[in-house]
Amino acid sequence: MNLLWVAFTVVAAAGQTARNAMQRELTASLGAVGATHVRFLFGFPFALLFLAAATIFTHSPLPHPPPLFWLWIVSGALTQIGGTALMLMTMTERSFVVTVAYLKTEPLFVAALGLVFLHDPLTPGMIAAILIATAGVVLISLRTGGETGGVRPALFGLASGGLFAISAIGYRGAILALHLPGYLMPATFALAVGLVVQASVLTLYLAATKPSVLRAIARLWRPSLFAGFMGSAASEFWFLAFALATAASVRTLGLIDVLFAQMVSHILFRQKTTLREAAGIVLLVGGAVLLVWAHG
Repeated sequence: MNLLWVAFTVVAAAGQTARNAMQRELTASLGAVGATHVRFLFGFPFALLFLAAATIFTHSPLPHPPPLFWLWIVSGALTQIGGTALMLMTMTERSFVVTVAYLKTEPLFVAALGLVFLHDPLTPGMIAAILIATAGVVLISLRTGGETGGVRPALFGLASGGLFAISAIGYRGAILALHLPGYLMPATFALAVGLVVQASVLTLYLAATKPSVLRAIARLWRPSLFAGFMGSAASEFWFLAFALATAASVRTLGLIDVLFAQMVSHILFRQKTTLREAAGIVLLVGGAVLLVWAHG
């Protein structure tokens, strides 16, 4: 199998770490829904630029998507909106690392849904890798004494992980439904359509219910523009990976974004790594290596 999906996933995870940090900062000014909208509203113009570049690079016309594509892409787009909003709500109630512990149960959901709806194979090695890597992330993210922050953020976080899992399956399903050769055009086209759907839905919703949030977003256009670019760029690489590998494999390897967050904390804030966190990192890296080996 083409292991280019590994490189795409690593780049996507790094971009996602930066995007999440920016969105968290914007939540204080815009609220969960407003900060969620920034990702889509300021992201879709960049996705359209990526699509134009893909058209030129591949010398291919835009595809004519079948009805099944629209079912998959709309499902993925709407559940991603819900997952993002719940993620930001969880972050406002608990710390970033506690939120991560809940969100990173996502690969477990993705593996089950991918098997049922897309018939994506699950080998024993892949199952072991998913379990080991997820356990490592939870171990890294647990607070001292095993505190996870209470029932409410736990429900929000688990629900967010579940919605992100449905979204990942929807996006991979949309890419596969195009039945196009290669991976660049189907991935980039699906991303552009998904972001246009998300930006349109949330703009209409906010215009009808909270127009003041749209005005606030307009005032914060500079940080919002960068957050939108980072979100769109990260999503482009996620979609490229989805075009080459199962959603379960991509989202499991994507757990390495926790390592990036640890590196940022260590370098910028000089926070030391505890023995428990080190054990979690070993499990996470071991799960990621096992996953890549299982694909070899």
